[in-house]
Amino acid sequence: MMRIDIVTIFPDMLKACLDESIIRRAVGIQLVEINIIDLRDYSVLKHRKVDDTPYGGGAGMLMQFPPFYHAIQALKKDNSTVIITSPRGQVFNQKTAERYATLDHLIILAGHYEGIDERVYHFIDEEVSMGDFVLTGGELPAMMITDAVVRLLDDVIKKESHENDSFSMGLLEHPHYTKPATYEGYEVPDVLRNGNHQEIAKWRRYEALKQTLQKRPDLLEKATLTKDDLKMLEAIKNELNKDSK
Repeated sequence: MMRIDIVTIFPDMLKACLDESIIRRAVGIQLVEINIIDLRDYSVLKHRKVDDTPYGGGAGMLMQFPPFYHAIQALKKDNSTVIITSPRGQVFNQKTAERYATLDHLIILAGHYEGIDERVYHFIDEEVSMGDFVLTGGELPAMMITDAVVRLLDDVIKKESHENDSFSMGLLEHPHYTKPATYEGYEVPDVLRNGNHQEIAKWRRYEALKQTLQKRPDLLEKATLTKDDLKMLEAIKNELNKDSK
C-alpha cells in the first residue's frame, strides 16, 4: 500500500479535502495511507514557531530549517521520495503523477510565507510547481498532487477511466454526455446512442483530436499519432475551414 505524508503548518486545511470523495474511499478501503503532519510539532522554538526573518534583510518571513530537518529525519525511509511544492520546480503533469503512483512512499513538503530556508533543499528529491503563478502556500498544490496520484492507484477507480483521461493518452479527452438525450433543444449526438461500439470509439477519437487541435495544439506535437489519426486531423481541419467560411 502506498503511503503519502504531507508536511504542513495548516493541517486542518488538508483534512477537509481528504475527508471527501474518491480519496476518502481509497483511504477507507486501505488502498493508500495518507498522513497529515503538522510541521509545528517539529519546531525547536517556544510557541511552536516555525518562521523567522531572513538573513540579509528583506520583506516577509522564511520557514526555518530545523523543523523541516527533524520532520524529514522522522519520516524518511529508504524507499521514500521527498518533494516540495515550489514555483521554481518542474511543472507537474500527468506523466509525473503516473510516476509518483508507482512509488512506495511520497513525502510532500508544503511551503509558505516568503519561502523556505535554502538548507532544506539538501534533503529534497524533486521540486514541483503547478505553473507560472504564485499561491499563498503549498497546501493546494499538495492536495492536487495527492488527488492526481491516488486516482491512478490500482482499484481506486476503473483503469479504463483514467486511461482515457485528458493527457493520459497525450490528447485532450473527447466530450461526454449523459441522460436526458434531449433537453431544451440540446441533443446528445446520435452516434453515442446507436449501440455501435466501433462507431462510438471512432467518434471519440475524432473528437479528442478535434478538441486538442482547437484548444491545445501543442500536445499534438508530442502525441503518438497513427495513420488513421493523421487522416482524421486532415478531415477535422477541412471541417473547421468550412465552418469558418
